Amino acid sequence: MQDPILRRRRERRQHPRFSSEDPVMKAASFFTAEQQETIVRAIKEAEHATSGEIRVHVETSCKADVLDEAAWLFRKLGMHKTADRNGVLIYLALKERAFAIIGDSGINSLVPIGFWDNIRDHMKMRFSEEKFAEGLAEGILMAGEQLKEHFPYSGNDINELSDTISFDITEPGL
Repeated sequence: MQDPILRRRRERRQHPRFSSEDPVMKAASFFTAEQQETIVRAIKEAEHATSGEIRVHVETSCKADVLDEAAWLFRKLGMHKTADRNGVLIYLALKERAFAIIGDSGINSLVPIGFWDNIRDHMKMRFSEEKFAEGLAEGILMAGEQLKEHFPYSGNDINELSDTISFDITEPGL
């Protein structure tokens, strides 16, 4: 089976909410309920314009390299099983102050190198302003705009993956 991650992008980001002495906040409580609703609304809106599937996963701590962990989680979440191989995972590792945006082979076989760079850079800027939910929501909408060019929404499109945010791989509901 072909690895779903042909091109992956990583960006390490200093997380302004934490100093080196502060304990790391748990993933499930990082975003308020209102912020989580904002992110999920952005996923639904982005997916309304494309057959692409977008997921967000937040980890308290990454047990490996952020890209390796994101790629492993991509499979664990079943994102490689979409009909058009057009899943996108936005992965945040809080303790490591890092995030990754990865796309499946169906996307990466069609798009140019650097496809995710504008989204990554925009999110990085918003995160540096401590606008984490806003940065995620805007990045999700930008991904949806990009995806609709290659994977437009069709009338018979079904939502193949959950739109909810997933947290820590040991938490129920994953």
